[in-house]
Order: sequence, then C-alpha cells, then structure tokens
Amino acid sequence: MGYRIGVDVGGSFTDFAVLEEGSGQLRTLKVFSRPDQPGAEILAGLDRLQARDGIAPGDVGYFTHGTTVGINTVIQRNGPMLALFTTRNFEDVLEIARLKIPQIHNLYSVRPKPLVPRENVFGIDERTEATGAILHAPERADVARALAAARAAGAAGIVVAFLHACRNPENERAVAAMLAEMAPEMPVVTSSGTWPVIREFERTITAVISGYVQPRVAHYLDRFEAALAGKGVPVPAHITKSNGGVMGIGQARAEPVQMILSGTASGVIGAGWLARECGFPKVLSLDIGGTSADVAVILDGQPQYGTGELIGDFQIHIPSVAVSSVGQGGGSVASVDDLGVLRVGPESAGSTPGPACYGRGGVRPTITDAMAAQNLIGHGDLGYGAVSVDHAAARAAIRPLAERLGAPVEEVAGHIVDISVSAMYAEVSGLVSRFGIDPREFHLFAFGGAGAMLACYLARELDMKGVVVPPRPGCVSALGGLIADLKNDFIRTLYLDLDAKGVAALAAPLAELEATARDWLARQGHPGKGVVGVSADMRYRGQSYEIETVLEAGWIASGDVAAIAGAFHAEHARLFGHASEGAGVQMVNLRLVIAGATPKPAMPRPAPATDPAMPSDHVEAWFAGRPATVALYDREALAPGHAFDGPAIVRQDDTTTVVPPGFHVQVDDFGNLLIAKGA
Repeated sequence: MGYRIGVDVGGSFTDFAVLEEGSGQLRTLKVFSRPDQPGAEILAGLDRLQARDGIAPGDVGYFTHGTTVGINTVIQRNGPMLALFTTRNFEDVLEIARLKIPQIHNLYSVRPKPLVPRENVFGIDERTEATGAILHAPERADVARALAAARAAGAAGIVVAFLHACRNPENERAVAAMLAEMAPEMPVVTSSGTWPVIREFERTITAVISGYVQPRVAHYLDRFEAALAGKGVPVPAHITKSNGGVMGIGQARAEPVQMILSGTASGVIGAGWLARECGFPKVLSLDIGGTSADVAVILDGQPQYGTGELIGDFQIHIPSVAVSSVGQGGGSVASVDDLGVLRVGPESAGSTPGPACYGRGGVRPTITDAMAAQNLIGHGDLGYGAVSVDHAAARAAIRPLAERLGAPVEEVAGHIVDISVSAMYAEVSGLVSRFGIDPREFHLFAFGGAGAMLACYLARELDMKGVVVPPRPGCVSALGGLIADLKNDFIRTLYLDLDAKGVAALAAPLAELEATARDWLARQGHPGKGVVGVSADMRYRGQSYEIETVLEAGWIASGDVAAIAGAFHAEHARLFGHASEGAGVQMVNLRLVIAGATPKPAMPRPAPATDPAMPSDHVEAWFAGRPATVALYDREALAPGHAFDGPAIVRQDDTTTVVPPGFHVQVDDFGNLLIAKGA
C-alpha cells in the first residue's frame, strides 16, 4: 500500500497529512517543531507514523514539504552579506525604491534598511535599451574590479540586476558567466533568471531576496534531503511554492524565492479545497499558528493571487497566494511597556521554550497562556499528546502583568485576547478593502493550532456570516501541501499595442512559453500534459501600472482583438468601477501558468447523529473577565445533525474550539462545526 505525505513546519508544531493511495483515507499527526535542529521534527514524525500506523518510510510514494526557512531568514535578517552589481549610475535603486513609507498615516514610520547596504552596490558599465537592444556590453576588467570590491566588503554572494534586463538578459548572463570563471565559489543570482518582470526596483528587490535566502535554503534542503534518504524514503521530495503549487527540490534549491511563502500558501490551498468540497463559496481563511495569524480571501474554492506580497519589510514581486499576516499567533508574547500599556506580539515564544503552559521552560505570557488562564483550553492533551496544559503556569506567567495593571489575572488574560483580535481585525480590514468584499457574506474558515481557539472572537468583530471549523483544523496546511498541484509560472515582457499587429505578435512568444512550461511539467515527472492558463498584464495607454487580465489562447490564435479588449475593459471596471472602452490599450507582459493535477483524498461524510449532542463535562471558565459555566464536548463524539449553544469548548487532538456566549453550533454533513451568532 502506497502513501502520500504532506508536511508543514510551523513555529510551534510540525503537521503531517498522510493519504493512503488505495483507499483515499487521510491520517494526521502533529509533533513539536525543532528550530534548533531543522529536519529533526520530520524524522520524529516519520517515526511516530511508523509506530502508530505501521507506515514504513519505504511505503512512501510521494513526499511534499512546506517550510518557513526562507521567510524567516528575511524577517530575522540573518542571511549572508551580499553585493549588488547594477547598471552604472543606478546604484541607488534599493535606496530610492518607490519613495514610499511603509505606513502613510504614521509620521514616525521609517523605511527599512535595504538587505544590501549602499556601500555594497557596484555599478557596471553596460546598457540595454528599453527595446532590448544592447548599447554597451560589460567588459571583463570592469567586472573584475567590482568583484574585487565585493570581496573586500566581505560579500558572500552577488546579485546582478541591470536596467531593462527583462527585455534582454544578455548582459546579465554575460556577467554571471564571467563571475563563474573568476569566482566559482561565489553564488550569483541574476534578476532575469529570478523573475524577469518590468520595473527595475521590483525586479531587483525580488532578485536580492532570492540571493539573500539562497544559502540558508540550500543548506536546509541539503540536510532535509539527506535525512529523508537516510530514513529510507525512496522518492525525491517536493516543496510547496508561494503560488500554491509544488515543485521538485532541485528547482527549490535553484529558485528559493519561489518557496518564500511556502508554508503560508499551503494552508490557503488546503482551506480552499475543503471549502469547495463542503460547499462554502465565500470564505476568509484564518490560519493561526504559533507565530502569526494569516488571512486570505477564497472565492468558489479558489484563493486570490497577486504580486507584491510583503515578506518581512519588503515586497516580493512573484505570483503568490494573496495572504495578509499579523504577528498574533498562539505563541505571541504579551507585555506591559514603559507607559503601562498592554501589548501583544509580534515577538513569539515559538516552540522552544514556547508558552508557559506547555511546561517546556517558557515563563513569558502568551496568547495561549491567556486562553489557559481563562480555563478555555487544556481540558485534554494537545498536539496529539505532545502537550499537557499547565493552567497554574499560565496564570503565574500573566500575574506580573496583572500586578502592574492592577487587575485580576482572568481580566488581563481577556484583555490579551482582545488586543490580539484587534490587531487581526485591523489586518483583515485592509484585506477586505483590497478585494472589495463584504465580510457579512463570508464564513471564517478557521484552522491551524490556534485558529479555532480565536475564530469566534474575530468573526464577531467583523460581523461575519459564521465560522467553519473543519474536522482536523490543526493539519490543514499539511493537507494543502499534500493536495497542491504541480504548478509553475512563466512571463515574457513585450510592450505591444492592442491591435491586429500586436495580437499577431503574441503567437510566437506564447508558443515558446507553452513549450517551456510543458517541458518543465515533464521534468517534474508528471505523466499528463497539464492545464495551461494564459493572461496578460494590460493598461490604458498613459497609465503607470497594469492589471492582470485572464485571456483565452484561442483569442490569440484567431487574432480576436475585440475579445481581448473586452476582457481588459471588464476587469478594469470590476476593479475600479469604470472602463474607457475608446482608449488605446497596451499589453506589457504575457503570462502563462501550467498545472499538473495530483491525487486528492476522498471527502468522507460521517454517519448522522442518532441522539442529541451531550457534553462530556462542565467547567468554570472566563469570558471578558466574567466567570461562566461552560459545556465541554469531545469532537469525536459529535456527528452531523448535532447542535448546541455556547458558551462551549470542543476539544480534540490537534486544537481546541472555543465558542463564546451568544453563539450557536451545528455539525454539517461533512463533520464541520458551523458556528454562528444566535438570534
């Protein structure tokens, strides 16, 4: 019997989703993450699966893995010292950026320091026209001079990003070839080889981030691959991508920027698939782990995509699942500042030592401790037996804050939750505005180790339709990696007018992109041809920025200018409320994405309930600083048709669902908990 395994490494726990290929049965597991020894958690999980379920490493036929090593490198700024080679007289590209401050309404907001300091940016005498014509090729002596300066500055890697390299990468490739001869030990990243998109800063910062994370990602993947081989897993690993797909580990090593949002995207893909299968057309996914709360918009099972997603302090301009993140995870630390103000996050206790209530040496109060201090969690082991919650330790961790604030521990714990939810509300409000949606029409799809714990609090503030908690919310990100399709994006910058001549000129580059895409899919070992999607970045003549417009390949083949123009006008009207159908239109980029489907698990429908839902116990807990008698339910005892009112707590192996007073719970046909405000 063969098994397919998806793994997601989070800040506190590492989650496993295991699909039995013959039956479609899905198993899940959680173990502690090991940031002190990356990869150890995966080996520990494989050992647990063998001991618990008899799944030997040799039985694994597919293995995919999501990791946060790339994004953590940028956030923590612990990547290598880099040098940037750019076109002479354009050395300030990272300093100037887009002349925007991060928070336009904050007078004290400052722009982040570039990942490459200005003194490590070296100009090269070269020039390519905007048309792609080479005006001046780089000379070997000039490159040698810049290399010597980079070495003297202590650079451990070089990024090459030249003006207009998206139109013609010849000069960048020439410099990379020279550097390979002069300094074979020096890693080199080119902007055209990373993501050849227009606009100098966007292309440069994306290449810089790729170069910045490459050594740590490569080291991590080398150790990870060796560990799997040593364990006896007979198949090469796949890595989840920022665009919601997966790729081979070789591509991940060569193009680390493609996996920068690896773990985050996996959760959105898993939530989207579950929402579609269970019939929820409009959801906001809420993924709360140990470090952050991540929110995404999902329509008809499809996550929304974009470019320019924020990675730490920087935007990255590759196709990515559109996710908003805020540092409000279960391990986010609460503190009182010098002015006596209670604050929560973004610092996280992680998994080592973790929240105080985990009993692993942590003493600083976290959101999880706040929930434990209110007696809302910890009425059974968490993380598949990995954690027994210590309520006394949670209260002891919060007590110093309570003494400074002059309030009871339970009240301060409630305020910690309120502050956390307030930060999530602010982040979600921006996402709602960005996509122009009404949260009252949406369900909040809660998952991650702490998603179900806080979902009702956030849904109440957003006045949402309700909360959906799937049967195994703690392992949805691992499921997303398991079911994600093989997927890759390709782009070609063209600058064409939308007329008969311009559309005719699309045929050749489209054919080249499709041939490249199908070759990529074949090299990933996929047996089929895959599904190809085509789009173009288009704008009205004179506009500064483009919008991506979905096209049909047949329109290009038949030269249907009207159909392409109509699609653009419609998309412009959808986004901005108006269209100028008589204005000239330009096509800037041609895009193509290819996807090869992977097997999906069967979606079980549990047997309906025959008796009313009965609590297994009642406990005293606190909501907003007030005590209440709360019914305690076991998730495995709940079946379709069961219903009950809050306040209630639903416990299970991978998470705890907290239902505040005023909410009603129903179990649907798929075993999901549907939680909505009472009448």
